[in-house]
Amino acid sequence: MFKQKPKTEREKVEERRDEVLARGRKFKYPMQYAKHKLIINTIVVAVVALILMVVAGWAMLYKVQDTGDMIYRVTQVVPVPVAKVDGANVRYSDYLMIYRSNLMTAEQQGGQLGDSEDADAVREGYKQAALASAIEYTYAMKLGKELGVTVSDDEVTEAFDEHRKVGGVERSEEGFLKILQDNFGMNKSEYRRMLYLSLMRAKVSQEVDEPANKLSQQVEQILAEQDGNLTAAAELGEGVTYEETGRLVDNMNVDGGRSAMAMKLEVGQVSPRFLSSNGDGYYYVKLIDKTDSEVNYHSLKIEFTKFDEMVAALYAEGKVEMYIEVGEESAL
Repeated sequence: MFKQKPKTEREKVEERRDEVLARGRKFKYPMQYAKHKLIINTIVVAVVALILMVVAGWAMLYKVQDTGDMIYRVTQVVPVPVAKVDGANVRYSDYLMIYRSNLMTAEQQGGQLGDSEDADAVREGYKQAALASAIEYTYAMKLGKELGVTVSDDEVTEAFDEHRKVGGVERSEEGFLKILQDNFGMNKSEYRRMLYLSLMRAKVSQEVDEPANKLSQQVEQILAEQDGNLTAAAELGEGVTYEETGRLVDNMNVDGGRSAMAMKLEVGQVSPRFLSSNGDGYYYVKLIDKTDSEVNYHSLKIEFTKFDEMVAALYAEGKVEMYIEVGEESAL
């Protein structure tokens, strides 16, 4: 009878190892499968959650048209469009910034609007105006890029500092920012953004308005020939507006920058052409009288019209697409 040879210790160890590995294989592949399934489920849940967030955000923006703080902050981070003009997206954040600021100013002056139908109609009116402004600013930026017109940070800072002095009071930046927050609901970066948009629109309006530039040349020729006679230049007719204060007014009067310019002149002197502070045309100012803090002047204005005509043409040609309904349209 054959007698089996006793196993060596090495063989016993290898045999034991094989048994352990064989038992481990029973759990290895099921665990790998469970881990793989867990990863897939996590990805699916994340994608579904993201889709739900996007859908909810879309509904809040384009259906509910929420204008609250949270949705406003979201639009500042995510550059979603509220409209399109001549192929350029209009930022929802710009629209909300303008609307919220204008509405807060109105409520500061006349009280809270409340929840009546009339109040809703007023809000819709502000929305319509804000959207129109945002569209115009976006188109101005598009034209500015094409024409090489720029607005530097230094120009924005200069305008910001000038606004701190409105009313003849030299305010600290901290005090001015508090005024902005209390009356317009805007912080510094938002106000600088507003200044940038305004300056760009003004520069582009000036650049594209060849009729206004030609008219200003005619005005200057008349002023040179008739010793600064603004009334004679006013006879050029359409596009030229003549005004007189008729009395002394504060040298920091809010009048497009005319009082501030007049304060720099001598009696009888006519200023060179300068851009109005809100960028809607050129001014010429003639100083009649002044004191240490007041001025009496006559002025001539050449209004910019070309940019407005270009915007109107875009609407007529169907090149303005709005993604929300505001004003009269929203009531239909």
